[in-house]
Amino acid sequence: MSLSRVIYDPFTEFDRLFDEAFNARTNGNNCQVAERDSAPRSMKPRMDVHEDAQSNTVLATFELPGLKKEDVNIDVHNNILTVSGESKISSERDENGYAVRERRFGKFSRSIPLPQGIKGEDIKASLENGVLSVTFPKTTTEQAPKKIAIN
Repeated sequence: MSLSRVIYDPFTEFDRLFDEAFNARTNGNNCQVAERDSAPRSMKPRMDVHEDAQSNTVLATFELPGLKKEDVNIDVHNNILTVSGESKISSERDENGYAVRERRFGKFSRSIPLPQGIKGEDIKASLENGVLSVTFPKTTTEQAPKKIAIN
């Protein structure tokens, strides 16, 4: 007889409710952060997006515990940055005479629209302690406002 336990995550329900409310208000348009529903809710890594007006950059961080950089892909296509990968984490241990096996398998994908004119070489990424950090410019120098002198 195998024992299995499902862990309830109340934040998953909150995420779903906020996503539905936000999409209903915007009719699915003008969303700053787009999600691809290619993975079950449990396989969508948490994502934070922060904008720094002083340095004119955007920092997107993704929680990818236990993954190595070989397991993660970052692609840019049609001004959409997509972080995807596959989790193949398995651990076994013995606790008080019980064999405990934990597994997390599955694919994930998250997408962010990029400002017009951002080139691939402008995007920087690093993975440290299970947190992927992706930095890119908020606007390009060509799009930055310029002051015109009047003659």
